[in-house]
Amino acid sequence: MELFEKYLLIINIIGFVLYIVNMLLYRFTEDWNVDSLLTITSIIGGATGALLAIILLDRKSVKDNMMSRVFVVCVCIIQIVLYLFFKGGHGEQITFAFWEFFGKYKILIIYLVIINFVSFAVYAIDKIRALEGAWRIRVVTLLGLAFMGGSLGAILAMYILRHKTTIDYFTVGVPLIMLMQVVVVFYLMNIA
Repeated sequence: MELFEKYLLIINIIGFVLYIVNMLLYRFTEDWNVDSLLTITSIIGGATGALLAIILLDRKSVKDNMMSRVFVVCVCIIQIVLYLFFKGGHGEQITFAFWEFFGKYKILIIYLVIINFVSFAVYAIDKIRALEGAWRIRVVTLLGLAFMGGSLGAILAMYILRHKTTIDYFTVGVPLIMLMQVVVVFYLMNIA
């Protein structure tokens, strides 16, 4: 095992433990948490460990833990893609020709147009329901639509309709989801 893999193993164990500590602090105290430390650990490579802790021990998503979940999932996917990319999991030439890639896979363009339209419409429906005081669309559904490729539709709806623009897991989370999607598409474009 190379030094970098040893580092990743250790930092992910730390990320796993920190997420558990943070989860327990949220359950049993009002003022204590290690969010900042968990964020830093995730950024420097421990996101997979934190994601594993979420999957194994903290499946219930609530508004209090939503931002950390969105952040950890996006950073984990970005880190996995970067790891694969730098370990040689790409073709001979690196390309940034997004239009050529989408031109080659027209079905992907159709999917993205549809999912972004649906995402915009669902955010609009949630906005209307918020104004009327009716039942609302679940946060997980709204973020899930962004995660499935509707991040552009979600961002447009948020700012055109002035909806969810004060909630961090939307204002930070949805652009982070979009960044993650760009990184994944870039990697897919450059696989041999």
